[in-house]
Amino acid sequence: MRTRVKICGLTNLEDAIAAAAVGADLLGFVFADSPRQASPLVVERIVAALPPLVQTVGVFVDAEPREMLRTAVRCRLDYVQLHGSESPADCLVLGDIPVIKAVRVGRDDPRKIFAVYGEVARLLLFDTNVAGMDGGTGMTFAWEVLDDLPPGCRYVLAGGLTPANVGRAIRRCRPWVVDVSSGVEAYAGKKDIEKMTAFMAAVRKADEEF
Repeated sequence: MRTRVKICGLTNLEDAIAAAAVGADLLGFVFADSPRQASPLVVERIVAALPPLVQTVGVFVDAEPREMLRTAVRCRLDYVQLHGSESPADCLVLGDIPVIKAVRVGRDDPRKIFAVYGEVARLLLFDTNVAGMDGGTGMTFAWEVLDDLPPGCRYVLAGGLTPANVGRAIRRCRPWVVDVSSGVEAYAGKKDIEKMTAFMAAVRKADEEF
């Protein structure tokens, strides 16, 4: 199985084009308050300039569901990622737009979240829980907590992934998608092309072992 790669926290066209060029499958844009926040206008322009087949993800934190839907339609997003305390009902408001529901490991029980959101979210995303932060922590969590998920559960692994540890993460967890943001940055909001290239190379090397 080929591990898919999501590069998140993109804020400008140059970085988005570079992320697509190195082979990222999904590009993530943060609409919530963050050093990596991007406006709908900027994301709309970036998405219009992307090459075919690259999918886009809008990241929201406890936003009003119909506002998320309007932004997703305006920016032609392929997925909406809910990174707050959104309910299953909030997911349903998004209609046909696939939902990625974030789980903050250490605060939320992955198995319980799967039981609640498994029918309304296309994917779960497991991230590290850090008080006062909604993501982009640069910290990993104990991956073994995912061992009890139902067989065949496809999920996104996030939280502190870097070119140095993503291969180990793939070999340990076999996630459907790996998600990186701060691990391939020059600084918050600006990606580093060499780090993105190294991250992709580490993913592909790990895939070759299976």
